[in-house]
Amino acid sequence: MKKMFIHRSLSLLLSAMLFVLTNCKAQNELSLKSKDNLNKISLSLTQDGKLSYKVTRRDKAIILDSPLGLRFENDDFTAGLSVVKNSAIGEKREKYELKVSNNKIADHVFKTKSITFKNKLGALMTIDLIAGEQGVAFRYKFDNNGKQTQVLKNEITGFHIDQNAKGWLQPYNKAGDYTPGYEDFYVNVKSGDPISGARNESVGWCMPALFNVNDTKNWVLIAESGTDGSFPGCHFEPDSAAGIYKIAFAKGDEKFTLPLAEKANAYPESNLPWVMPWRVIIIGDKAGDILLSTLITDLAPASKIEDTSWIVPGKAAWSWWSHPDDFTPEIYNKFTDVSASFGFRYTLFDAGWEKANKEGKIIDHALSKGVQPLVWGYSAEYFDPVKRKKRFKELAEMGVKGVKIDFWCSDRQEIMGTLQSVFEDAAKEHLLVNLHGTTMPRGWHRTWPNFVTAEAILGTESYFYEPKFPEKAAEQNTVLPFTRNVAGPADYTPFALTFRKYTRLNTAVHELAMAMIYTSGIIHFADSEEVFNSLPNELKNLLKEMPATWDKTECVIAEPGKAIILSRKKDTLSYIIGINGTNAATPVSIDLTKYSKGFSKFRIISEGSDPLMDFKIETYPVTAKWQYNLAPKGGFIIEFVK
Repeated sequence: MKKMFIHRSLSLLLSAMLFVLTNCKAQNELSLKSKDNLNKISLSLTQDGKLSYKVTRRDKAIILDSPLGLRFENDDFTAGLSVVKNSAIGEKREKYELKVSNNKIADHVFKTKSITFKNKLGALMTIDLIAGEQGVAFRYKFDNNGKQTQVLKNEITGFHIDQNAKGWLQPYNKAGDYTPGYEDFYVNVKSGDPISGARNESVGWCMPALFNVNDTKNWVLIAESGTDGSFPGCHFEPDSAAGIYKIAFAKGDEKFTLPLAEKANAYPESNLPWVMPWRVIIIGDKAGDILLSTLITDLAPASKIEDTSWIVPGKAAWSWWSHPDDFTPEIYNKFTDVSASFGFRYTLFDAGWEKANKEGKIIDHALSKGVQPLVWGYSAEYFDPVKRKKRFKELAEMGVKGVKIDFWCSDRQEIMGTLQSVFEDAAKEHLLVNLHGTTMPRGWHRTWPNFVTAEAILGTESYFYEPKFPEKAAEQNTVLPFTRNVAGPADYTPFALTFRKYTRLNTAVHELAMAMIYTSGIIHFADSEEVFNSLPNELKNLLKEMPATWDKTECVIAEPGKAIILSRKKDTLSYIIGINGTNAATPVSIDLTKYSKGFSKFRIISEGSDPLMDFKIETYPVTAKWQYNLAPKGGFIIEFVK
């Protein structure tokens, strides 16, 4: 009995020791796994104290060994580092509702860890890690206080993509009259390829950047989140010959449209403490996982607006597309009437609206029709904080509901800070914000829900300006939902049937479907009153009912550059929308019963006798084996009906 008691006690003691050792090892490891154990980020130090990381999914490489580190004006964290503190693994939950989204509710659990390093001079740098089911992220942080401004000369952070991998990347345009504005084509490249196919001279690659990795078994999107006034927007250096995409800061000459001094270098500057933006790595087994990810907003600060009931997504008519040189009260009022007749919540008055309002009181006309006016403005008018607050107050008192602020064309730190102040000051006057000629969103629509949409996209206006756009538009339309639109709401200004300078090649249904493929807090429809009024009644009803945000979205087919088909639901409305990004007919087969709960029939809108201008509308019983041929550069819209 005594021997048995001793044996049992030893077993318990050994088990306890093993538990402690296992937990100590887990705590001391410079790595972190998601709760589902699929995604992992691992840090490592060389003997000379150089820091690197790698990312895996199911133990397969997603990001190969890549450099980490920062070099300040007076301090260096690129070598000679040692670990001084390694926190226990924590857990946090991010549950919130987005005003503009693919899925109304985001709810994700993350594992967290913070590791503090000391350099040769004894200065401390912390790296926060986070891992969830949609990917991983990290950021640099300096907790100690310091009155002296710190200047960051170089961030050596890289993202090493296997050179067999292919991706979709957008060139980062050199500063010019309207650049950088994230209005270039996404080009299909192999990892490490030089910049090619750019519309303008370029100095790097943009984020988000999409790659198909791990022998095409996984997709990864590299992005930023949480950038505020303490950091510039970042892109990748142009030289990625080894497949290592390194962080580059905004350039000092990015100031054409704004009252900024030109600098030789626009280095990040801040006093301590200093929390830098998240470097985000979204991972999916399918491209559709990337499209539906909310990791960028999960990492952004929570909403700073307590009461958001006044922020309502909606649709707007917009005169500029069909009447770019007509700034008369009559034309603005005509498009307000279009909004009223289709039940659109908003109407957009573009450049020149101030004179028209003095002459014809176009704002009063909109309000009398129950339509809320949105007005255009020039970025320089909103740069100075005193003038900005005064202007916002004036607009709100006039009855304006939102502002479209144009021509930012810079990623400099000053602009990042100004944009946060724009969102905040606009919110105080209950004004919505739409940015144009602007930087890429970085999860800001969670922090400031009144930020409802932004350009930063090569959209429909390119039929006026870009000769290559008609041929490339369909392909781009099947890439941007997996790249640009993941970063934030996108103001593509869809549905432009009227031919402009460069003739459209996409079918009419493709163009209409774009309004339901992209996610934007306000859908600004681009075309004339005559086109709207000529539509069949079924299409008019579709435009009246079409939501500007969604409760639930599923990817049915997700092939960047080729085809995209989405199931979209809002309240009692249910749709399936598809577009073809290629010049070849594409057969698809869908089990409609999977998406049609509560419905017995479906109405399909497809190409009519003249595919570029006409629609065909047919109704059928729901079937489990629906087969369809997507027309070249074509599309379809399925509306489930009772």
